[in-house]
Amino acid sequence: MTLIGRTRARGVETLTLDSPHNRNALSAALVGELTDALADCAKDADVRAIVLTHTGNTFSAGADLRDPPPPDALVALLRQIVALPKPVVARVTGHVRAGGLGLLAACDISAASPQATFAFTEVHIGVAPAVISLPLLPRTDPRALARYYLTGERFTAPEAARIGLLTTVGEDVDEALTPILDGLRRASPQALAETKALLTAKVLEAFDRDAADLTALSARLFSSAQAREGMTAFLERRDPAWVV
Repeated sequence: MTLIGRTRARGVETLTLDSPHNRNALSAALVGELTDALADCAKDADVRAIVLTHTGNTFSAGADLRDPPPPDALVALLRQIVALPKPVVARVTGHVRAGGLGLLAACDISAASPQATFAFTEVHIGVAPAVISLPLLPRTDPRALARYYLTGERFTAPEAARIGLLTTVGEDVDEALTPILDGLRRASPQALAETKALLTAKVLEAFDRDAADLTALSARLFSSAQAREGMTAFLERRDPAWVV
């Protein structure tokens, strides 16, 4: 079963997360397929830019708790998006949770419809948004992240744009993306690559400096007793024991 759909129009390759059975959760298989598809795009001279989108009403529900990718594989995927010498544009018309927000933050440009919602739900299952902080912390308002990281509250697309998580919000997300994609199509491949390198230098510094420590933190938390309780409670659709 293919988990990543692929289409192309006028130099823009669209990669579609297509794993409806788990709301496009970041399983080991999906992360592997997306990694391979991005690598193909990086090597293809006919690809000017990549659009990352989804089927269904969820862009990504975060890590697949039944089949999670190794933390280093998720780090490698996020870094690959940031370092790819071609712009990656997120197109979101549904919900984004936990690890899916790291995927969104790694993209260069992101557009969403007003129906999209966002939440860092890690604290509700006993872990922390560790690995996904690599692209999030350098690009997103720190006071807003403090609130949403610590509370796990749901927030809206306009709020996501206000705090720097989204580039734009439009009732018709494809209409909102039209001038963006037209601009990318008119840009020289060399100019896009070098300009993206300027924009992502600080983000890549964070990866190179902090990835090992945050990967270790993620592994430690996911193997903890509180995480086992949190994930069990989530799968059983009940509150974990610590809720007061």
